[in-house]
Amino acid sequence: MQTIETYQKIFLEYLEQFVEDKEPKNLYQPISYILKLGGKRFRPVLTLITTEIFDADYKKALNAALAIEVFHNFSLLHDDIMDAAPLRRGKKTVHEKWNLNTGILSGDTMLIMAYQLFENYEANTFQSLAKLFSKTALQVCEGQQNDIDFETRNDVTIIEYLTMIEYKTAVLIAAAMQMGAIVANTSKVEQNSIYEFGKNLGIAFQLQDDYLDVFGNPEAFGKQVGGDIIENKKTYLFLKTLEFSNEDEKLQLQNLFSIQSENNADKIEKVKQLFISSGSDEATKNAIEDYTQKAFSVLETLNIKEERKIILRQFGEYLMNRKV
Repeated sequence: MQTIETYQKIFLEYLEQFVEDKEPKNLYQPISYILKLGGKRFRPVLTLITTEIFDADYKKALNAALAIEVFHNFSLLHDDIMDAAPLRRGKKTVHEKWNLNTGILSGDTMLIMAYQLFENYEANTFQSLAKLFSKTALQVCEGQQNDIDFETRNDVTIIEYLTMIEYKTAVLIAAAMQMGAIVANTSKVEQNSIYEFGKNLGIAFQLQDDYLDVFGNPEAFGKQVGGDIIENKKTYLFLKTLEFSNEDEKLQLQNLFSIQSENNADKIEKVKQLFISSGSDEATKNAIEDYTQKAFSVLETLNIKEERKIILRQFGEYLMNRKV
């Protein structure tokens, strides 16, 4: 087994070979641009780790790992268009640097390129990878649509929100891990178990993102703290505050989330205090811990060496201890 840093380095070297500029340049340069913008690449790293966890050579999983990363960045490219976002990781988004049509077409191309990467596998593996990928891609789209719909709904439930983040975020992490198990040609039982591990870890990961958006260190977080509040997003923190609050506090929170404030700092501070006074902040931290522990409990069912369970646990702890 390699270190996380070694897997990241190996994957980045493989990615560099993939993002060569081709004609027409206005189609492929934006793809190269977004794939080189950075990020921790933990989804493809999970694919490589999982392959070795199940006693196969991680190099066999490089194309599957790359497919996951290309798809993830495709979804970010189109998310940025839908959100009219000017920046991605501190750099201009593709539709801002080029134009809207280029952003749409380059994104479409990335989705096709992700599928093409599975063609490097023999028929049975190709079929399993493509089937999982198609299911996952549809769920990500469903999660994105629900996220959009929630912006104009006032009756979103905790269960609906958890399902939305499962589809929008967690299933891609889960699929990244199951793809490693597929490449390793392990049993369906083991594949399903590693998928559940990744899914629960993914839900915890997104809940932590919600929490850090409000309570994170602005310098470490790398983006504006309170962005979800400014955008009136009905996160787990928001929904739990409604659940725990009295009628006056509920009305105050709903009023704050019904307006576009001219004083964002004041709005963020008022909402933040409601999150704290209601106990929503603690409930969110507890939910993060609960889903992390659900993931770790799945490890005990896996038929792998104990030291490899420790590696997966350490990776989970690495994700959960991040401050950004």
